[in-house]
Amino acid sequence: MNAKPDPGAGLEVSPGQGARPSGSFAFLWVFRHRNYRLFFTGQLVSLMGTWITNVAQSWLVYSLTHSTLMLGLTAFAGQIPVFFLSPFGGMFADRFDRRRLMIVTQVLACLQSLALAVLVLAGHITAWEIVALALAQGLINAFDVPARQGMTVELVGGTDDLRDAISLNSMMFNLARIVGPSLAGMLIALVGPGWCFAIDALSYSAVIASLAQMRFVPSGPRRHAHPVQAVRQGFAYVWHSRKIRVSLLLIACGSAFGASYLSMLPAFARDILHQGSAGFGLLYGAVGGAALLGGYVLARLPDRHLFATPVAAILLFGVSLIGFARSQYYWLSFLLLMPAGLGMMLLGGATNSIVQLLAREDMRGRVVAFYAMCALGMMPWGSLLLGWMAARLGVADALTLGGTLCVLGGLWAWADRRGGSWRLHPAE
Repeated sequence: MNAKPDPGAGLEVSPGQGARPSGSFAFLWVFRHRNYRLFFTGQLVSLMGTWITNVAQSWLVYSLTHSTLMLGLTAFAGQIPVFFLSPFGGMFADRFDRRRLMIVTQVLACLQSLALAVLVLAGHITAWEIVALALAQGLINAFDVPARQGMTVELVGGTDDLRDAISLNSMMFNLARIVGPSLAGMLIALVGPGWCFAIDALSYSAVIASLAQMRFVPSGPRRHAHPVQAVRQGFAYVWHSRKIRVSLLLIACGSAFGASYLSMLPAFARDILHQGSAGFGLLYGAVGGAALLGGYVLARLPDRHLFATPVAAILLFGVSLIGFARSQYYWLSFLLLMPAGLGMMLLGGATNSIVQLLAREDMRGRVVAFYAMCALGMMPWGSLLLGWMAARLGVADALTLGGTLCVLGGLWAWADRRGGSWRLHPAE
């Protein structure tokens, strides 16, 4: 699977449909790829279960401990393996069959959710057991994310439809973010968090089944460097590719100092906005709804504006997060989360598009792994830092500081590119 994809792999194109359509929904043309249709369907079901678990897990931790520090520690444990191990996950994604690698990671993730469900339903769960299982999920994600993201170009048979696929992936993720948390809020109130974890475990069957039905052209043999040397080669490639490097540094800033606000939402919803689980779920839904819109915006964005998008996005996100942190009214907080969700989605989606469009095929898994390291791996450091600051300064002041640092990061990136080209391909 590691060879350059066959442009015809996974396609189903009816007579007369060979020309790409134009218009507001031209990005839906990517669904002509059979493999992508299977991937989209399975991932949508699985991601809804994942978001149900994310909300239930954070609500359960805060209900057991009433500690913002434990909220930050749980998020830290679930994401820190991505920071340390995703470069090796990228090396695996460049070395082995990505579809088979994903099947293994999805089965392991299913077992992790099932263990969490059994412990909660049996009444033997503790906060530290949740932290340990979150750490296990993080270990799985360190290998799953590079394989899943790196497989996108193979699902659509090349780079022509890559941006459309990335945009649809973002829309799928955020559609699940809208539905999942809202369902979680109701399920927590009706049957408790244990059944939320059980539903998540069941949802993995959809993505495993879709992966099993995919068919790719077999790849030829490829010589591989020593694993450690391969990781070093990936780092050197990313560091010497200026546009990739700048884009990754910017999303690392946003992820570390801003995106971690999600781990603080339970405390903000309960202690400042005085909301229960249903109101908490709707806040997550506001973020997801705006980010779903962001996926559409990304699909319609011309390539010539792609490199400038992360700068504008992090500025929008940072300003909105500061406003959210200072609000004490539920309706105003709900509205401010929308531009925050839009900005963060555009930051992540545009950066993902940049690195995948610019990456060499033989480096794709490792480059995507460094994207995961910056986008997801930096979040635990921010979650731990924000949890620590929130315990001392209060949730509102901690989020204000995080938003301010995001704005400063955006201003730095703008100053760095002033007078230079903002085009993804300057030769255009």
